[in-house]
Amino acid sequence: LGRERLSVVILHPKGRTSEVQRRQMTTVPDDNILNIAVEGDFDTCQDMVKALFADTTFRDEVSLSAVNSINWARIAAQIPYYVRAALALGAPDREVSFSVPTGNFGNVLAAWAARQMGLPIRRLCIGSNRNDILTRFLIENDMSVRTVEPSLSPSMDIQVSSNFERLLFELLDRNPTRCAAIMKEFRETGRMAVPHDAWTRMKDVFDGMTLSDEQTSEAMRHFYSESLYLADPHTAIGLAVGKRFQEPGIPMVAAATAHPAKFPDAVFAATGIKAALPPHLADLFERPERYDTMSSQLAGIQDAVRTHIRRH
Repeated sequence: LGRERLSVVILHPKGRTSEVQRRQMTTVPDDNILNIAVEGDFDTCQDMVKALFADTTFRDEVSLSAVNSINWARIAAQIPYYVRAALALGAPDREVSFSVPTGNFGNVLAAWAARQMGLPIRRLCIGSNRNDILTRFLIENDMSVRTVEPSLSPSMDIQVSSNFERLLFELLDRNPTRCAAIMKEFRETGRMAVPHDAWTRMKDVFDGMTLSDEQTSEAMRHFYSESLYLADPHTAIGLAVGKRFQEPGIPMVAAATAHPAKFPDAVFAATGIKAALPPHLADLFERPERYDTMSSQLAGIQDAVRTHIRRH
């Protein structure tokens, strides 16, 4: 923010975020920040970013880097959260399980990496909304793309979980040729043919569960009534999944992923509570917005990035 030698371009799916989410991005006034509302869904934005990296000439021209979980540094930075939580509950002398609401698979991949490093994690339980490709895969070995449907938990409205490719590589014994072939077929056909032995190895660690919008609202009501904990829709899914898979004597940690004020309409509809914005965002709705709306054409996005960099 405000750095002379750093230009930031944010892509978000037009109309597919909550208003608070959007305004957190679009009300930043600094000249080095460019917001682009892309006509499409989260997967469309992610495809755009990956295509920008795949164009090596463009990548080198603008010195491109990523700050989402495409960048392994994002995953690495999340690993200590799991280590700290497990240590607080008795690790390494006691096993711990985690429940993580997920769409892009990055956060729970950090937990898996912590387990690989020796943290005694018994189970990793992932929660999905109606865009349930990950849960379908865990239950039925069905990794097939369907239309992304808007939900109460928009950060999980994803069909192509980019970080799953990283886990697949590991499940395939780090065989890049097999992994690349499976991912190529997935991109071409919308269906991923994961070998049965790799799927079985994943099920040894992971559980999955899907919640509809109605079940998500009920989870928000339940946890507020039970403990006065006001959960946003994503966190509510994580809590419900954690409760479903909790084992006697094994602590279950549910990852809380967002402030309830980020999704005020869903929280109010479920609980009747208006979640207040934190003090540093108290005037968010009074701040002017600034963003460009663009189609999902790679050349247009590239031109916008170049123009932004030259102007800044």
